Amino acid sequence: MDSTLDLVLLQKLLTAAAPSGFEERAAQVFLEEARTFADQVYSDFYGNVYAEINPDAGQLFVLEAHIDEIGVMVSHVSDEGFIYCQEIGGMDNQTYVGQRIRLLAEDGNLENDLIAFVGKKPIHLLSSDDRSKVSKLSELYLDTGLEPAETLERVKVGRVGVLEQPPMFVGNKVVSRALDNRASVFAVLQTLRRLKAAGCSKRVVVVGAVQEEVGLHGAKIAAHRLDALHSIVGAIVLDVTFETSQPDIDIKKLGRSPFNSGANLCVMPILHQASRKALEQTAKTHHIPYTVSTGPSISKSYTDADVVTLARAGVPTALIGIPCRYMHSPNEMVDLRDIEACVALITAHLLAEG
Repeated sequence: MDSTLDLVLLQKLLTAAAPSGFEERAAQVFLEEARTFADQVYSDFYGNVYAEINPDAGQLFVLEAHIDEIGVMVSHVSDEGFIYCQEIGGMDNQTYVGQRIRLLAEDGNLENDLIAFVGKKPIHLLSSDDRSKVSKLSELYLDTGLEPAETLERVKVGRVGVLEQPPMFVGNKVVSRALDNRASVFAVLQTLRRLKAAGCSKRVVVVGAVQEEVGLHGAKIAAHRLDALHSIVGAIVLDVTFETSQPDIDIKKLGRSPFNSGANLCVMPILHQASRKALEQTAKTHHIPYTVSTGPSISKSYTDADVVTLARAGVPTALIGIPCRYMHSPNEMVDLRDIEACVALITAHLLAEG
């Protein structure tokens, strides 16, 4: 584990509950951190947040990571006080049973959050057939433990929530919900701080983009905005990728990206090949660990890179992945050494280019 990583910041980002469309808490952590070192810090009407160094240096290089996470939205509250939800993003339905959900206060006050409990008929009362079936979220409900009248008063349709699971640091690993993709937000902020401290003369903008999990919407808006004068000379999108040493992973399709293998460079037709090759050369020159893989699909990455590269007249875009186990679960797991490798690689790459 590299001691230069600010784990207090990482914990703050992971603790901030911020499902797609409701990213304010994580965005506030981003902005507060960026104000301590960046030359410009701002946001747009859609909720994207930006931190910039050397804003007068002309053409810009973009580092992007989505700041939202998967969650749930209340769709109905019964007269008996039971809460029914729809998903924001996607999660394995088996994950919800027995979990707790933090329902975010509509006024933004953490003290007004509610913890609700995922309810299901006890196993004793299930038929033998039902015991073997996966419970869909639509068949489950939330129970606040409050009197029905109080639940009906406090919980309205449209209120959102996330799985209640605090971060844990175990050896070189961090385990938490929302590592997809706060691990990457953390990494790009750490990168920008290092670039500033090293005297980087390039104009670099870090974007914490919203609503990736529901359609890559924030990245599309941010890239379109930043490239208004076709001024983006390059972009790196950072996201998590699949850690491949866990059981039952098809490495023939995904390639190898185990823990402590460094930055994973994605290669596929939609991405800019010269940018990836330049990152590979930087990694070799500076002895930074890395792997190369195609990802689960050849046609597109299903990350913000797909829309950043197609902004306006096109943006040369590379995609870097942080290996992650148990993606879209409350126990996502990332190796801090891989985060450090990503930070070191991007920092060295941009310093080498000026």
